[in-house]
Amino acid sequence: MKFFIFIFLILFNSSTILKAQNLSKAYFAGGCFWCMEESFENLKGVKEVISGYSGGITANPTYREVTYGDTGHFEVVEIIYDKEKISYEELLKNFWINIDPFDAYGQFCDKGYSYRSVAFYEDKHQKDLIEKYIKKFEKKFEKKVVTYVKKFEIFYKAEDKHQDYYQEYFLNYLRYKKACKREKILNNIWGS
Repeated sequence: MKFFIFIFLILFNSSTILKAQNLSKAYFAGGCFWCMEESFENLKGVKEVISGYSGGITANPTYREVTYGDTGHFEVVEIIYDKEKISYEELLKNFWINIDPFDAYGQFCDKGYSYRSVAFYEDKHQKDLIEKYIKKFEKKFEKKVVTYVKKFEIFYKAEDKHQDYYQEYFLNYLRYKKACKREKILNNIWGS
């Protein structure tokens, strides 16, 4: 019983702190979470981006389980942002220009269910915004957007070695990104 009270106090205090600082959270999956982490951390108003897993059924999954198992999870980033400085819609716009919304098999060179793109929503306003952009892109590109739209439920932080990977292992990260042709594909879809 003490354990549950302890967990409740931690969760209550962290959400109270977020509200007091006018901070909120958003969740997106765009293939490799290292790349998504980099793209969001460069935005003004974003306080922190955490790599992790969401959307599935397995509690506290590992990278290996998510990538090779049947957890139902995606590689996801949790974005902690200041609502006074950046809106959810601005985060959503950044999400779109950092993914290929037409790839039903994953993203770039990462293929498989856990690498699919997902826009998670927490309320009707967010869901409506996501769906508005999907309709806009389908009309503009005359293709079906295959990005999932899912209600956010729970987020599990990834192992420490995945946090800030693009900074900690900069050269490896650049080689990976170049080999995947991520920027080239994004430029072909969205322009430079």
